[in-house]
Amino acid sequence: MKNLLNRRWVVGLGVLILTAASYAQWSNPADDVPAYHPSAPLKVSALPPILSGARLTGENFRYPWQVHVYQQAIRIGNVLYQLPCNCRCDRALGHTSLRSCYEGLHGTECSTCAKEALLAYAQTKAGKTPAQIRAAIARHEYEKIDLDRQ
Repeated sequence: MKNLLNRRWVVGLGVLILTAASYAQWSNPADDVPAYHPSAPLKVSALPPILSGARLTGENFRYPWQVHVYQQAIRIGNVLYQLPCNCRCDRALGHTSLRSCYEGLHGTECSTCAKEALLAYAQTKAGKTPAQIRAAIARHEYEKIDLDRQ
């Protein structure tokens, strides 16, 4: 009986170690990049729409910056499609790019997504390419943005 209990402990411990080792957060290298598309979508009409208009009201849009970010996201949807999101919503929510955050309500509740979209809008207006904006996101330049000043 004691031998059987010891074997169960060893097997259980082995399963625990394998599970922990295979967990994506620990097994991915530090330079792992969140999901994004390397080029603009071929057909924008095939993508889910970014929330707009009357859909930017209600309890999820309590702060002015939330509406402002979605309004800017609409203007640069193709750029957002080509950008990663550092909140790692690709893992948690299955998002395929920063644009995915604005096809639903995630952009209202995540300051990382909001700041990245605001950075993307400003840099797009300054003539930066999506590749240059990706590099700025990788450098965490969005962290300097104050949402309350939007």
